[in-house]
Amino acid sequence: MVAKEIRLSANAMGKIAPGAHSTGEGIPGSSRSDPGMRRRQFLVSTAMTLVFSATSAQALVLKDGLPWAPSAGTPPTTIHPGPWVYFTPEEGAAVEALVDRLIPPDPRTPGGKDAGCAVFIDRQLAGSYGSAEGLYMHGPFADGTPEQGNQSPLTPAARYRQALSALDKYCRAAYAGKPFAQISDDEKDKVLSGLEKDEVQLEGTSGRAFFEYLLQNTREGFFADPVYGGNRDMVGWKMVGFPGARYDYRDWVERHNERYPLPPVGIAGRRE
Repeated sequence: MVAKEIRLSANAMGKIAPGAHSTGEGIPGSSRSDPGMRRRQFLVSTAMTLVFSATSAQALVLKDGLPWAPSAGTPPTTIHPGPWVYFTPEEGAAVEALVDRLIPPDPRTPGGKDAGCAVFIDRQLAGSYGSAEGLYMHGPFADGTPEQGNQSPLTPAARYRQALSALDKYCRAAYAGKPFAQISDDEKDKVLSGLEKDEVQLEGTSGRAFFEYLLQNTREGFFADPVYGGNRDMVGWKMVGFPGARYDYRDWVERHNERYPLPPVGIAGRRE
């Protein structure tokens, strides 16, 4: 049931990511005759007319090649699979098992583990995200409205460590001393479902909050640029037909329900 949610999210991304100009397909009650859609199309066409009018008035004639050098940018350093940076081996095994049940493999697409979602989370927790760099981390700490976000003195990295420790304790108590990574898939799904429904109580932390945190980070790892360690071989992008960081694919923006024929490209310039 959890995996089905992921697939729905992925499909939704596939409808909006390449062109972000949906015709309303899949949105009940919407169509080309929708007033809001007509207004949006008019605004887009007007903006394009203005852009091209201004461009033509100040156009330069380019000769002997493009006015930039290939690979002149400085993309982030590509993360490759390797030893865990933040997780302990036991924590890493647990997270790999968790993400592989949130996004289970199927005959056409790898699951969360082989897509590198656990590696993505590990490297993020080892960096500025994990240490809450740039976030206000001073008290008072009190639960607020959902719009106020997390109100905990713990950094994301500390929250993961606390929750994984509590999850390990819960599983060993409930499944004959086995950690999460060693119980059956049905038992894993039962634990995840219990966390999602707030029926599995973790010692010292909220199981449901951890589930939501993990699910969000797993989605990010599955669809983020491969340079960050997840979306290995661009499997997430290939699944939804996202072209990635290609320079220009405007000719395909309005070609709905057609798969983009070229392979995706990452921000490091690598093609698959």
